[in-house]
Amino acid sequence: MEDANAKFLKIYADIPDDLRNDIICVIEGKTYTWNTSYIEIKDNTTLGNKILKALQAIGII
Repeated sequence: MEDANAKFLKIYADIPDDLRNDIICVIEGKTYTWNTSYIEIKDNTTLGNKILKALQAIGII
């Protein structure tokens, strides 16, 4: 999962600020933007791990 974490952080760094409020995934009926995903992934939360798995499944990372 650490490799996925590093990939996400690299992609996030390249995302223009204007796009960071765009929704990138839906987990359990809730939407998550680049910014909210970044916080969860950076803090290594359970939700962050779910977001990483979802992003891998849809091919973002």
